[in-house]
Amino acid sequence: MPLYHSQLYKDSLAQLENAAEAMSADPNIVERLKYPKRAIQVSIPIRLDDGTVKTFEGYRVQHNLTLGPGKGGIRFHPHVDLSETTALAMLMTFKCALVGLPLGGAKGGVKVDPNDLSRQELQGLTRRYAMEIGPFVGPDKDIPAPDIGTDKQTMAWFMDTYSQVQGYAAHGVVTGKPISIGGSLGREAATGKGVAYCINFAYDKMDKEINHSTTVAIHGFGKVGVPAAVDLSEQGAKIVAVSDHTGGVYCEQGLNVLDLQEFCSKEKGLLKDYTRAGVEHISNSDLLALEVDVLIPAAIDSVITIENMEQVKAKIIAEGANGPLTKEAIKYLSEKGVFIIPDILCNAGGVIVSYFEWVQGLAHFFWDEDQINKTLHSILKNAFAEVVKKSEHYKVDMKTAAMCAALAKLEAAMKLRGLFPG
Repeated sequence: MPLYHSQLYKDSLAQLENAAEAMSADPNIVERLKYPKRAIQVSIPIRLDDGTVKTFEGYRVQHNLTLGPGKGGIRFHPHVDLSETTALAMLMTFKCALVGLPLGGAKGGVKVDPNDLSRQELQGLTRRYAMEIGPFVGPDKDIPAPDIGTDKQTMAWFMDTYSQVQGYAAHGVVTGKPISIGGSLGREAATGKGVAYCINFAYDKMDKEINHSTTVAIHGFGKVGVPAAVDLSEQGAKIVAVSDHTGGVYCEQGLNVLDLQEFCSKEKGLLKDYTRAGVEHISNSDLLALEVDVLIPAAIDSVITIENMEQVKAKIIAEGANGPLTKEAIKYLSEKGVFIIPDILCNAGGVIVSYFEWVQGLAHFFWDEDQINKTLHSILKNAFAEVVKKSEHYKVDMKTAAMCAALAKLEAAMKLRGLFPG
């Protein structure tokens, strides 16, 4: 399948080229960043519970390792392909560079619907995938993490498989692990908490504050959307709408976020089945078009496109997902005055605390949650200020400015390291 197949990859290349043009970046550096360093495709045969053998497609893409080992999640989803995985790896390169982490960009995935497999089948899939990509990952090579369709249990299986081969407990091979086997406090909520931090920074920039009149809609009430909703509601904001793949729920007076969280996590409920007094059901399309102060697209890429961008009425869009706005939507909404907090900044909380977990694992010394959240806040605050500065300096939108800031760091490092063999 061609690398240029997915909309996300095309949009990622367009962002790179826009930033390169704005800052007059070295064209040789830009050319190198258009292509991944390494793209691995593997076959994953597993025995299903009924005794039959089924083979799945798996990928691991390492985009750029100039700044350090690869870092990026593993996604179990029916739409995973080489193009999407490459685009996500590219975004990870820029994300790590932007927030100053000594890590490169990578991503992995398996083309599968995890809901179709039993726990035993999922374990078999994870362990065989870990074996197939094992030669290319490791604490000093490439460090996977959870993503859509995977979680801390997936990471535990992956770590155990890799450790069995190595002959010792290799804590640093993955992040997002359970606390009991070397995971970090604060990791699970880090991406959503980072989204909330960035929204606060945006409000500070506008000389405003989040209060009971602040309205928020969240597209994708999951790993990112839930902690963002909890954090913002604790500050007094009204979460008026949230959604999952089955649809959304809306309440003008504000939803009970903790009740929703309990329903979705403990009861494993779908929002289409959520019924409470005063709550009405809406579609995902309806949610994106709500007149709210803050819209958080926190599900998948390319949900706000040329088809629906004119319906968006939010004043601030915080990109909790990777690439939720296409390039046409970014241009249109930015020109309309919508403040877009770009994905490589807005959802960087996850990789930042993954970095903390990796460091803690290598040092065998663990931090308390307060220290983790304070350091996360500080890194994101500095990165946000840098993006604003680049936006004002180059007179570009925040999305392009974030890429400029990341590209400047990569350009400097790549020039210093040079081109081998020269």
